[in-house]
Amino acid sequence: MQDPKNKQLDVYMDIVEFLKPRFVLMENVVDLIKFSNGFLGRYALSRLVGMNYQARMGMMAAGAYGLPQFRMRVFMWGALSSEKLPQYPLPTHKVIVRGVIPTEFESNTVAYDEGGDLELKKELFLGDALSDLPSVENSEPRDEMPYTDEPNTDFQHFIRLGRDGMLGSVLYDHRPLQLNDDDHLRVCQIPKRKGANFRDLTGVRVRPDNKVEWDPDVERVLLPSGKPLVPDYAMSFVGGSSSKPFGRLWWDETVPTVVTRAEPHNQTIVHPLQDRVLTIRENARLQGFPDYYKLIGPIKERYMQVGNAVAVPVARALGYSLATSMKGLSGETPLMSLPKDFPSHEEQSCNEVSNN
Repeated sequence: MQDPKNKQLDVYMDIVEFLKPRFVLMENVVDLIKFSNGFLGRYALSRLVGMNYQARMGMMAAGAYGLPQFRMRVFMWGALSSEKLPQYPLPTHKVIVRGVIPTEFESNTVAYDEGGDLELKKELFLGDALSDLPSVENSEPRDEMPYTDEPNTDFQHFIRLGRDGMLGSVLYDHRPLQLNDDDHLRVCQIPKRKGANFRDLTGVRVRPDNKVEWDPDVERVLLPSGKPLVPDYAMSFVGGSSSKPFGRLWWDETVPTVVTRAEPHNQTIVHPLQDRVLTIRENARLQGFPDYYKLIGPIKERYMQVGNAVAVPVARALGYSLATSMKGLSGETPLMSLPKDFPSHEEQSCNEVSNN
């Protein structure tokens, strides 16, 4: 607790203590329960209990609610003793696990028991979410543009619906962070195929142990600026074992998590077929934001707004659970099943909730 960055946890709990809200919901990265044997997570629970709140903790993967990213996060519910403690909504979709689930709190993962996921919808991939978006260049200046293609998937149709339930006609924020000339030239040299990254550039050799080294038989290629095509930091990243620098995504893949920074130096964020990083809108779609959401601020800040947000389908599912509790309809178990075909644009009744 001496780390200044962890003081926000104290501040949050102090606000709860002052306001005494009926319900509390806190979100954080899984490091909350990884650092120091989960000290911070235990501390947060103890603060809630010490204020006479009912409390429970769960880990939810965003991809399990219909997104092509994994994004595991910790959510902590609190409720006054006079209220029904909200439950965790069970997944609606299958998901591809990307990353590590803390083993010490593995039982807190919000998931069906083994063999109990037969009704889940199929997992989503990058192509399901992004394949209908217009092509844009690294230097795209427009904040608004028209769609050029019809939606190809159920996800794309849903994400393009406006507040009125009709398909929108204007696309916002579909522009990438403009790479500098050197980085753009590097990205242009990355092959347009699955798994391509800086290791495919001239002069790089991959050893049998999967670490990279300079090819002694190839002269180092220089860019017009005089800087090397393959930067030293890419070769040394994670001891030469990483394939993330200048990595190209592919249509049949998912991402571990949507990030807040759009630099390709140490993460796989290059578009499958276009020589640029993913746009703000593409990241927003991977987070589940409807296309009618229009973001404000400098380019880098818009990336941060999207990357720091709780994924929309997860927030929607938790909101449904909260509404159920506020109506006094929550069950006693930690988990609940969402209504069939959730979310729907037709108004759902909390009476439709079935407890697991």
